[in-house]
Amino acid sequence: MRPTLLHAGFAGAFLAGLLAARLVPQAEAQSGPPPMTPRIVNVMTMTDEEIGPLVPNTDLRSRLLVATPEGTIAVQSGNVFRHYHADANEIQLILDGAGSFWLGDREVQIKAGDLIVIPKGTIHAGSRATTGRFRAIAIKLPPQRPDDTHAAP
Repeated sequence: MRPTLLHAGFAGAFLAGLLAARLVPQAEAQSGPPPMTPRIVNVMTMTDEEIGPLVPNTDLRSRLLVATPEGTIAVQSGNVFRHYHADANEIQLILDGAGSFWLGDREVQIKAGDLIVIPKGTIHAGSRATTGRFRAIAIKLPPQRPDDTHAAP
């Protein structure tokens, strides 16, 4: 009698699994950036609208230009709250704007042409532009996960 109940239990579990697979919506692949191709992108002539819409609750616009398993490159315009990334290193090349920038525990002065090296775990941003609007190339190594932006006090 027990083997019959055991087999009936397995059959019932199998049928329940089939039914659940039909009722639960399937996950769809996320659309990422286009595959990397040889091209020239003039980030200096991009308008803020071409860079993209404002990121919610910030004054930051960002457009992903290159994505590989090893890292990403984006153009950014504007400002974002003070934060850190636990698992991604960031390198920013300032293209336009001048003012102050939080880097670790200090506020430093930056200008176009400055390269900012931000090891993972380092608080950064919270900038105040004194001339123009900050525009930068942001390189993330490895690529930043969507949940790896942590607000800092």
